[in-house]
This record gives sequence, C-alpha cells and structure tokens, in this order.
Amino acid sequence: MPIRVVHVATGNVGRIALSQLIEDPRFELVGLVVSDPDKVGEDAGTLARLDVVTGITAIDDLDAAIALDPDCAVYCALAETRFFESLADLQKLLAAGINVVSTSPATLVYPYGLLPDSMIDPLEDACHAGSVSLFVTGVDPGWANDLLPFAIASTCQKVEQVRCSEIADYATYDGAPVMFDVMGFGKEIGDLPMLFQPGMLTAAWGVSLRLMAKGFGFELDEIVERFEQEPAPEALDIAVGHIEKGTVAAVHFEIAGVVNGKEVLVIEHTTRIMEGIRPDWPQPAQEGGSYRVEIVGEPSYVVDICPTSARGDHNYAAIATAAGRLVNAIPDVIAADPGFKTMLDLPFGTARGVFATTLAG
Repeated sequence: MPIRVVHVATGNVGRIALSQLIEDPRFELVGLVVSDPDKVGEDAGTLARLDVVTGITAIDDLDAAIALDPDCAVYCALAETRFFESLADLQKLLAAGINVVSTSPATLVYPYGLLPDSMIDPLEDACHAGSVSLFVTGVDPGWANDLLPFAIASTCQKVEQVRCSEIADYATYDGAPVMFDVMGFGKEIGDLPMLFQPGMLTAAWGVSLRLMAKGFGFELDEIVERFEQEPAPEALDIAVGHIEKGTVAAVHFEIAGVVNGKEVLVIEHTTRIMEGIRPDWPQPAQEGGSYRVEIVGEPSYVVDICPTSARGDHNYAAIATAAGRLVNAIPDVIAADPGFKTMLDLPFGTARGVFATTLAG
C-alpha cells in the first residue's frame, strides 16, 4: 500500500518535493495545502509543473488536510518570516497523529543548545501524543553538512578539521525574501541584513555545527562567525529583481565550531550573483555552483559535489537534493519510535525505494 501523504507549500522546495510525491509509486498524494490565493483550486500536477492531472486540488485550510487522515505530511512552508506560525503548524499536525518531514524551520535540524526547551518540548509532547515522529532536514543546513561529512569521515583514521562549503551563483535563485531580506543582496555595503545581525549566522548554521559535534562525539567550546560583502561592479538584473551598481552582489561568510582554541568544524558560504566577483574567494567545481567537503586528517580529502538536473540549472538541482532527501526519509520517519528526530536518530541511508519508478514493470 502506498503511503498516504499531505503536502504543504509549493515554493522553491515544495514544488519539487510535490513532483516526487506525484511520480513516486511509494506515495499517494491525498491533499495539498497552499497559502497563495491564486493557487487555490489548481491541480497538484499543474503546481508541480508536471504534464499530469492528479485530481488533487490545492486548498488553503490545514485543518481540512488533517481531516484527510494521512500517514505523513511533507511541510515545506517558508519559516524565515513566520517562525512561530510554522512551529504551530508542525505541532498541530503531530498532535493529530500525522508524521511530519519538513524543511522548516531550519533550526529544527538540531535545535538543542539553540532553542529553549519551551519551544522543543511542545513538539516532542505532540509527537508522543500522536504516536508519530518529526524530522527536519535540507541541503545546508542539511545533508551537505551532516550526512556527507559523516560518510567521508567514517573512512578516516583521524580527523583534525571538517570544512563544509557551498559555492554558488544565486542569480537564478527565485526567492526574493531570502535574497533581499535575509542575505541582503541589493543593499548598501555595511547595511547589514537579517543574516548578518549578531548571532544570526550561529542561529542558522550553529545547528549543523552542534549536530556534527554530537555525531563525532564531542562538544563545542564556542562558535565564531565572520562575513564579507562585495559590491556589484555594474547594474544587474537577476531572477528576483534589479541590483544597482555598488550595492551588495556577493557575500562570503564562515561559522566555525571551536574546541581548545582550534576551529575544528567550519561551514563556509560563497554566494555571488555574477561570475568574476572576488576571484580570490572559493570557486565552484562546476559552472554555477557546487558543494565541497574538505577534511584535514589521515587521509585528508577534498570532495566536490556537483548537482545537475534535467529540469533546471544548478540552483534547481541543489533545491531538488533537499526535496529528495526529505521525501525519501518518509518511510524511515514513519517506522521510527515516536518523537523528535535528527539525522543521528534515523538509519544512515534513507534511499530505499528510489529506484521504484525506474524498475517498475
């Protein structure tokens, strides 16, 4: 029997996750929730940009979706601008006895040491009340700085430092709130956006640093953060709008976990909206963007990950990895004991069944 799934949100990640839920025979899409009034009443196939009619039309009522009694909900609503509302949504789904896999809020990738118990305990209590589980993941924070470094480091005799990097051109990234409000593209140099306010980098990626430390078996003494902004050498038009000459067109930042005065875990981001800006900053392994894991140890590694897709460019491919990781985790999340789960609590691989469509027939 396919797993009955309700899907929430059809933004950048949600649309791609929805396409897998429609195409993957392991799942039966039974409901779709959207927040955009223009999407209400549209068929799920249309919103997933697939040439199919599913018969499942979008609604804007989470309670009505809960009433469909699904086995799992795939929650991809943007939480950067509605953090507490998203927590309430998750709690409602869990308390109703619905397992949840989610991309947001990203702080729930590993909230311990960041969020107070007063925010974590209601989710844990809802899981046990509904006898279900919650798992939150993504790319970065997500598999690029938890699953991947653990897999590579498991072949080392010793490790001195792990560095996880995203190096990407975001000119085609279609997410205005993230680009303008969170990352500050198009702002004046020195006009710090949400991401570069004190403590925000730690709040966003400290979850991954603490999760890695937990998985490697130690605790961090502190987390340090640093960032740079670089201006546009000329006016630019990108997917989310116009960027004036002299305003922010590239950012570089690092968040480092420190033990005994040594930076042992580092997450680094280099984000541009045109090639050629700051050539001294890290360069991707493929045109457009890539991920990189560097391990100093015995042996040492530099591993470049270059996602591509038949359905879009490097930004689409990167987002698709988050959607795939999320949807493929559904069977293991359902099978898990009730409670809040991190990747440390689930089977190391959550890919059983991904060949299902290829092998069918």
